[in-house]
Parts: sequence; structure tokens; C-alpha cells
Amino acid sequence: MTTSTKTQFPFDRDSRALRSRCRTRVALLAMIVCFGGAMAAPLADCDEISVNRTPINDLGAGLYLGQFQGGLYPGGLNVPPLAHHNLARQNGVAIQPRLTNGTIALAGGKIVMLSIGMSNTTQEFCSGGGPPCSPSSFMGKAEASTDVDHTWLTIVDGAAGGQSAATWDDAADPNYNRVRDMELAPKGLTEAQVQVVWIKVANPGPTVALPAAGADAHTLSKQIAGISRAVKTRYPNCRLAFVSSRIYAGYASTQLNPEPYAFESGFGVKWAIAEQISQQSGSAPSDGFGPLLAGTDAPVLVWGPYLWADGLTPRSDGLIWECTDLNADGTHPSMSGVAKVADMLMAHFLSSPYARVWFRAVKPADIDSNGVVDGADLAVLLGSWGPCGQPQFCEIDLDWDGVVNGADLAILLGQWG
Repeated sequence: MTTSTKTQFPFDRDSRALRSRCRTRVALLAMIVCFGGAMAAPLADCDEISVNRTPINDLGAGLYLGQFQGGLYPGGLNVPPLAHHNLARQNGVAIQPRLTNGTIALAGGKIVMLSIGMSNTTQEFCSGGGPPCSPSSFMGKAEASTDVDHTWLTIVDGAAGGQSAATWDDAADPNYNRVRDMELAPKGLTEAQVQVVWIKVANPGPTVALPAAGADAHTLSKQIAGISRAVKTRYPNCRLAFVSSRIYAGYASTQLNPEPYAFESGFGVKWAIAEQISQQSGSAPSDGFGPLLAGTDAPVLVWGPYLWADGLTPRSDGLIWECTDLNADGTHPSMSGVAKVADMLMAHFLSSPYARVWFRAVKPADIDSNGVVDGADLAVLLGSWGPCGQPQFCEIDLDWDGVVNGADLAILLGQWG
């Protein structure tokens, strides 16, 4: 089990300096608002630099509140079971450019990746609603990156402010018509071309924390299941749903969605994905979740980037959330917070074995991503010959069938040069 060390500095010089800087920044903001004659939201609590919780990816097999196992996936692991991994890979490679009627076609076809969610989601995805999107946002960074496919991939921000999880969990919800009419149609796109979604949702004003049976995390988990079914109904060619939970909210100055609810939303995501994994193995739907079979009821559910870290306590990968990464309400990201999430999204989709085949500009057989398929790629492929097993999933399995063999060699040779 891997855990984060929780260190707080209530009296040392660094802590006093940090708090002094935070108070100065907040005071300046208050004066600006006052002199501007605007109504200000309560100011962020920059003293709340930790809430003493371990990110669930670092918690591993350990238990939150003595009851809820960590890890992004079942078993305290941060990788999915092999069967679910292979299912996600197979669906990733099956994503192909489609015409507006849904027909697969390289000429004129598009792969649409769509965001679903609330104000934080749209801020991080586009930050301004675009076009153009902010250069700090995910869409802004993707547009500027030569690593991202710009031939077939079209990224669309469907998220909008004030749109809680409850406004997305039924295919008849008005949000889906809004996305169709105001986001897809003006770009010459249709619902039949949406093949990937990023889901990041929450509910305003949560009041019940874990371990209560009626905790918001349980409600959110079942709503994510409903959103997944709605996505498959509205976007029948959607194969993959990447789901993320919220960023740190310890600095929150309102009850919109403070801690511990931001942290516990990670369990909501985990449990929805775990429910699909359970149903794929033959189990009946759990109470309140409904059917989630991949391809029939929902796209394949996998984690997007896990965004939560405990304030200034570094996560195992070094992630922290500073007060300056949040706006005055301590809940919505500032531009530095937007950029932080956007960087995690970019890294995730460029490296994910479920995304690189359709997100990246490079050829699938360009294993070292140097722009050419050559002897170096061949050497890596031959050195990986044989079955791909868990936990080290094989990135060299070009046809995603679970084994590196002659079929993969044929793909590589066909892309040589």
C-alpha cells in the first residue's frame, strides 16, 4: 500500500510566509472588488492548505474511514482488470472517422470528442466557451499541439455552467438538445460522430458525507451510470467515456461543493466504473445503477485523469493545489488551475492505451513517436513479442488483441517509412 505523508506546518516560517502571501492576495482582491463596485463572493480560505485525506490513487488497498478501499479501480489498483483493459483497448482501436450519417469514412469523416459537465468542466476544457478557447485550456493546448491529430479529430465543449449531474442523467434532458443544436450543428457535426466523451460532474450544495448510506458520493455514482446510458442513447457510436472527479476544494468559501465532497466524488467515479466491470463479468446490476454493459447500454467507462490532491501536501506524483489555482470562491479554477487540469488531460490522452490510436497524430506503429516507422520501432516490437499481461499492459500490441505477434509485425511493416 502506498500512502501520502501528511505534513502540516502550523508554526514554521514557511507556513507563516505562505499564509501572509495568501492574505495579501485576498486583501488585494477584496479592495479591487470594492473599488469596482461589484458584489464579491466570499473570499477563498487560503489557510486551509490540507484536509488530511489521502488521494485515492495513493491510498491503494488502504481504507478511507475504515470502510472504503482506495485505488482508482477494484482491488485497490490504479489499473483496470485485464478483461476491462482489453475491452477499452478494443473499443479505442475501433474508433474511426465517420460521416454525419455515422458511416465510417476517412474522406470527410470526423471523430468527435465531447465534454459533459458543469462550470468547472467547461472552464478546464475550453475556458471561455470559444472559439477560440483559452490557450491555457485543454482545447487550446490540443489545438496548438503538433502531437494531436488535426485531420479527423474534432474536440467539442458540451459542458456548461450550472449543469449539475442531474441535468445529464437522462437522454431526454435538454442539455443534449442544446449540445446538438448549439455546439455540434454549427460546426457541421452530428450526434452520430460523437465517439468519445469526457465526463466531469457534481451536484451543488451536498450535505451528506461518507460513510452515510445516503452520501452524495453514492448519489453521484448512480447519476454517472445514468449519464453513461444517456450518452449511449444520444451518441450511439460512442465507445469510450473517460470520467474524472473534482479538484481540491479545501479553500472553498461557499457551500457550492466544498470538502469532503470534492474528495469523495472520486469514490463516486470509482464505484460507477466498478459497477460496469462487475456487470461485464456477469453480475446483475446493483440497486440503483441500472444496466451498464459496454456497447449495449453504455460506452466503456474508464478513468480520465484523477485531479484531486490534498492542497499543499504533494501527491505521489507531486501534484498540489495552491490557493492561487482557485478563484475567489475557492471552488472554480483560476487560469493557473485551468492550465494544471489541461496539462493533465493532455498527458492522459496522449499516453493512454485507449486514446493514443485516435488522439495522437503519429502512426500507431511509430512506437517511439519520432515521426517515422523504422528499425527502432521494429526492435521494440520484436522485444515485446508474446502475450501482454497485467499489470504491465503492452503498448506494442498494435491490433489490440492481447498478444504481440505476426499480425502486429504486418501492421508495422505496412506503415514503414
